Amino acid sequence: MNVPDQATLERLAGRVGALLLACGEKLAVAESCTGGWVAQCLTAIAGSSAWFDRGFVTYSNAAKTQLLGVPAELIATHGAVSEPVVRAMAHGAALHAQVPIAVASTGIAGPDGGSPDKPVGTVWLGWWVDGVVRSQCFHFDGPRSSVRAQAVYQALWQLEKIIAAQGAKTDLGQRP
Repeated sequence: MNVPDQATLERLAGRVGALLLACGEKLAVAESCTGGWVAQCLTAIAGSSAWFDRGFVTYSNAAKTQLLGVPAELIATHGAVSEPVVRAMAHGAALHAQVPIAVASTGIAGPDGGSPDKPVGTVWLGWWVDGVVRSQCFHFDGPRSSVRAQAVYQALWQLEKIIAAQGAKTDLGQRP
């Protein structure tokens, strides 16, 4: 994958915002390895206050537990960079913000911190949309900035696809 530039990320964020605006819903984000970059892209869009609620930058394990309600035992058992943890982060963001849509990221951007099981570039992303949680593991190449940019792109691109598909199938945006 080519490393997306900031303009590309913001165009993608604008498309996500347009979908959220069309369905009348708000979004929250829970970020670890992306360090607030997803929120930055979303809030760079004029008018984002109509569809962006808040962001949680939960870089430490303690922050994941304190701010998002991720059980410490889950982190101890699976590690912070894992499917169960990213799913709990997405759910916790939606729950604590009281919004139906959330995206979460956790990973190892490098240059250090990898292991044979979880090498540098391993990123788990999670999406919570109207009570349905999805997650996916990615393995990105390149230096830290590249891994992070690719993670932000995938978080937003997958979110765009999920909201478009979910909105067409459910009452997303049609609640009283």
